[in-house]
Amino acid sequence: MERAAAVRRIGLVVLGANVVLAAAKGWVWLDTGSLAVGSEAVNSLIDAAYATVVLAGLYLTTQPPDSQHPHGHERIEPFVALAIALAIFLTGGTILWDSVTAIVSGATTATESPAALVVLAAAALVKFGLYRYCLAAGRTHDSPALTATALDNRNDILTASAAFVGVLGARFGFPILDPVAAAMVSVGILITGVEVVRDNVPYLIGGAPSDELQSTIIRRALAHPDVEGAHDVIAHYVGPEIDVSLHIEVEGDRTLSEAHDIESAVVASIRALDAVDDVFVHVDPKELGEWKVDPETDRLVHGADTRPTNGDDPTPDGVRE
Repeated sequence: MERAAAVRRIGLVVLGANVVLAAAKGWVWLDTGSLAVGSEAVNSLIDAAYATVVLAGLYLTTQPPDSQHPHGHERIEPFVALAIALAIFLTGGTILWDSVTAIVSGATTATESPAALVVLAAAALVKFGLYRYCLAAGRTHDSPALTATALDNRNDILTASAAFVGVLGARFGFPILDPVAAAMVSVGILITGVEVVRDNVPYLIGGAPSDELQSTIIRRALAHPDVEGAHDVIAHYVGPEIDVSLHIEVEGDRTLSEAHDIESAVVASIRALDAVDDVFVHVDPKELGEWKVDPETDRLVHGADTRPTNGDDPTPDGVRE
């Protein structure tokens, strides 16, 4: 419930801030006709629209598990992040098009209005605060949607700063700086959109987590005194969370109750990792000949490439601690 309340609160703060900024920039744009300010008004309007989408998405993701979604609703979050990426691409593309058109045609419309400078400086400061706020919350609550929102707010700092430079340039007799600055920043916006997509696609296609996390998972299994080795370890994303399956190797003289206790202890140890949602453990007794070499598991444990060469097995009995 703490996480649910936090992400909803953050979504409301982002929505409210973008609505206020869109109204302020829109008013200055109508008064001055500046392309830089107008692009910023469009940027904030799009931000407000996708903030609404984010808020709706975060509301769904923080609903408790039910009979239709026994693992909860967190797996919606990557789709929310991709919606943000779409908004980022739309914003960057719109600003780039308007800027290049203005540069080519020479029809630059700049302003020397102090109000434009004030609203753009204030927008940069507000976006910096939102960036730090959303980034910290995204890390604390392991939320890809909030992290994507933070990246978009970081871009908005750049766009507001570029617009500020453009307006300031007009005051010193260089109106061309208005569309040039906007065009340069639009490229950075598009790059961040690519970053958001790249970071969230693994959540949707079952990508593997980092080697460091996989190594931690395996070591937790091997830490049990009755586990002699492990193989066929599979860790993959299901939404923003990780499911793990693995085989652990134990001596075959264990009773059924003892084997159950070993399996339960290994499951509990791995599931204690914050990023892990569910764990599936298969117990392999030595006497059935199910212990086997697993070079990938051995590499993750020992931190080196120990794959067999020329038919030689680096670890004849599999991974052992």
